[in-house]
Amino acid sequence: MTASNFSNTISDPSTIRVGLVGTGYVAKSRAQTLYSDQRSHLVAVTGHSPETTAAFCQEFNAQLVPNWLELVQRDDLDLIIISTINRDHGAIAKAALENDKHVVVEYPLCLDPQQGQELIALASRRQKLLHVEHLELLGGLHNAIKAALEAIGTVFYARYSTINPQRPASHRWTYQNSLFGFPLVGALSRLHRLTDLFGAVASVNAQSQFWNVDRDRDRYRSCWCQTQLHFTCGTIGEVVYGKGETFWESENLFTLYGEAGTLIFTPKGGQLLQGDIPQPIEVGSRSGLFVRDTQMVLDHLFDGTPLYVSNADSLYTLKVADAARQSAETGETVILTQS
Repeated sequence: MTASNFSNTISDPSTIRVGLVGTGYVAKSRAQTLYSDQRSHLVAVTGHSPETTAAFCQEFNAQLVPNWLELVQRDDLDLIIISTINRDHGAIAKAALENDKHVVVEYPLCLDPQQGQELIALASRRQKLLHVEHLELLGGLHNAIKAALEAIGTVFYARYSTINPQRPASHRWTYQNSLFGFPLVGALSRLHRLTDLFGAVASVNAQSQFWNVDRDRDRYRSCWCQTQLHFTCGTIGEVVYGKGETFWESENLFTLYGEAGTLIFTPKGGQLLQGDIPQPIEVGSRSGLFVRDTQMVLDHLFDGTPLYVSNADSLYTLKVADAARQSAETGETVILTQS
C-alpha cells in the first residue's frame, strides 16, 4: 500500500483481506466486486441467517463466521465492510477500528451523531480508513442537478419527495424504529442531497406520522416524514419521505426553484424550465454504483486517490437528520449551531 495517511498492517501489500458483515443485496454487490478484483480477497462473512450466510460463503468461497464480534477480531483481515441493519453500524465500526481494521459502512455511519463524532476521532487516532458510503452523490441524478444548477440562478426553494407504497408493508427491519432509526436518519441520502448542494443549515422543522404501530411502538406499517431546512445561504429545502400501506401512488420528484428558472427531475429524466418549451436534461444511470464505491475504496487504500465524500460532511448530515427527529418529537423548531 502506498497511501501514507494510514498505518500499514497488511501482510501482503498487493492484496487487501476483507471481512463482510451482511448477506443482502448490497453485501452481494460488494462481494462480487471484491471477488473480481485482484487487489482484494473476501476472506470471511457473517450474517443474520446461518443458512443464507452458508450459501453466500459457498458462492464466494469465503469462510463463515458466527458473529460480527468474532469477525472483527480476526488477525487475517485488513478491512471490514458493514452492510447490515442500521442499529449495529456504530458498534461494529467501533469494534473494527479498535481491532486495527479499515472500515467501510453503508449510510448512516450510526444512529447517534455523538457516537459518529467519536468514531471519526477513533479512526483518526488509529490511522485507519473510515468510509461512509453515500451513493446518492455518485448517481446520475445528483450529478445532473449540480451540472444544471447554475442555469437557474439563485435557488430559493428546493423540494425532494419520495413516496413508496408497499401493500402489504414489508416485515423487514426497515419498518422498525429500533433497527432502522428515525426515517430521515435511516434514509439519510434524502437530506444529504440538499446539504451537499446548499451547505450549512440554520434551522430544522419537521413532522412525522406512523400508522398501525405495534404494542411496543417500534414496528409500523406506514410512515410519513416532512422536514423543512432553512439554509444559511437563504435557500429553503423541503424533504418528504413516506412508505408503506397508507400510500396508493408512488412519487419521486426533485424540484428546484431559482430566480432564473426551474429544474424538475423524475426517474424518467430532467427538465429545465425557462420559457414555453422545456429543455430536456439527461440523467445518468444508477446501476453499478456499489461496484464503483467499492473500487474507489480500493483505489484509495492502494494509491491514495481521493474519495468522493468526507466523513465531516456525512456526520453533518447525520446531525441535521437527528435535528429533524428532535423537531418531529417535540413539535419545536431546532436551531443548529455552526461549529
